[in-house]
Amino acid sequence: MAKKYLPITLDKTRNLSYGMVALMKIEKKLGKPFAKLDFENEMTYEEIANILWAGLSHEDPTLTPEKVAELIDEYSDIQTAVEAMGQAMQDAFGSKNAPGATN
Repeated sequence: MAKKYLPITLDKTRNLSYGMVALMKIEKKLGKPFAKLDFENEMTYEEIANILWAGLSHEDPTLTPEKVAELIDEYSDIQTAVEAMGQAMQDAFGSKNAPGATN
């Protein structure tokens, strides 16, 4: 199956992708299983920045969660970024019930 990407405009067009490597990065950064993340209720901004970073780092290994947060602050907004994250997760999992999906 082809890898799925979702473009997001920050300093340039970047592509969110949530394959297994990105999910492993999320688990490592946040110190808990991906399945234990609460996408529906309480997410910290740190968690959001880390999840977005994991989805973008495949194209730019120099990115950090802090740099992603700066790019969002400068070129986008939190709501747009979170919606893109949800859509990219939905695309990756192939389901409207994917974590972060914005049904």
